[in-house]
Amino acid sequence: QVQLVESGGGLVQAGGSLRLSCAASRIIFRINAMGWYRQAPGKQRELVATITPGGSINYADSVKGRFTISSDNAKNTVYLQMNNLKSEDTAVYFCNFASNMRAYWGQGTQVTVSS
Repeated sequence: QVQLVESGGGLVQAGGSLRLSCAASRIIFRINAMGWYRQAPGKQRELVATITPGGSINYADSVKGRFTISSDNAKNTVYLQMNNLKSEDTAVYFCNFASNMRAYWGQGTQVTVSS
């Protein structure tokens, strides 16, 4: 059973930075995209950023210019560099790997931004 292991969440002041990492416990073949989603209390899960093995990137408008997604395809690892964090970025962040067969989700890591 493949697991996605996330790390890097925590508590940070507004304007600060955090870097999230997500690694698969074993190689997943035929990945179409890797990405990050987040869910704030009382809200639906929303897309933050995605990246394809070919390097195509998509960001939510709310994080453009502040967040950067990157990946190491050989290691099945995806990263999210978050700069200039705002209180509205507070949420549980989930990584996602989408393959031809199914989607895999991480367990979530809490990011809390204090104002």
